[in-house]
Amino acid sequence: MNRPTVKTLALGSFTLVLVLGAAFRAPAQDAKAPYPKMGPLGPYLMERNAEIALARSAAPAAISNDAEVLVLGRHGFETAVRGKNGFVCLVERSWNSPFDSSEFWNPKLRGADCYNPPAARTILPLVIKRTELALAGQSKAQIFDSLKAASRKKELEPGAMCYMMSKEAYLTDEDDHNLAHLMFYLPQGTAWGANLPGSPVLMHQQTVLGVPGPVSEFIIRVPEWSDGTLAPTAAH
Repeated sequence: MNRPTVKTLALGSFTLVLVLGAAFRAPAQDAKAPYPKMGPLGPYLMERNAEIALARSAAPAAISNDAEVLVLGRHGFETAVRGKNGFVCLVERSWNSPFDSSEFWNPKLRGADCYNPPAARTILPLVIKRTELALAGQSKAQIFDSLKAASRKKELEPGAMCYMMSKEAYLTDEDDHNLAHLMFYLPQGTAWGANLPGSPVLMHQQTVLGVPGPVSEFIIRVPEWSDGTLAPTAAH
């Protein structure tokens, strides 16, 4: 898989956006984009059992087998499986991409996430909110404004992280479409040496989640998919 440098690997709270520090501003609809608006709902939905399996594949079975699993319904995410360990797995759709992403409405995108308990309490509610707004027919700009207000009510909880190790995920139309990685959410400004040559750490300024300020989302590549098979981690 190509090493991301100045491109976007789409999908919201796990987006790899390497052009950082953009102003927090409302997006414009782009009629020339490949996916200028949300299409019919059908292509965004999945068969229920297939969605549960894809959601669980975000993390190793020792974690995901006891996690709560959400699936997408016609009005938002619904609980399909009750959990025992505080983790929550689900399959995000394209409207969790950055607001300036050309794939914001791409119906092919499927991002399998497994949030740990702190992230399930503080990050996941805004992911769920985005979905409800998109399925209610709101435009990109309307979703942005609604989330900006909602994010002020959420405090980042220490230790928040997410597994994204599914071999079957589809995160972007570009290149190999996928990346095995973990995500860690910290207050903006934390120095991890991210985005430097040779560093395995990538960073995305997830401004829409931050309260009282933006959140730094650190993405660390991992060498295996959740099933233990080798995942590509270097440029080719």
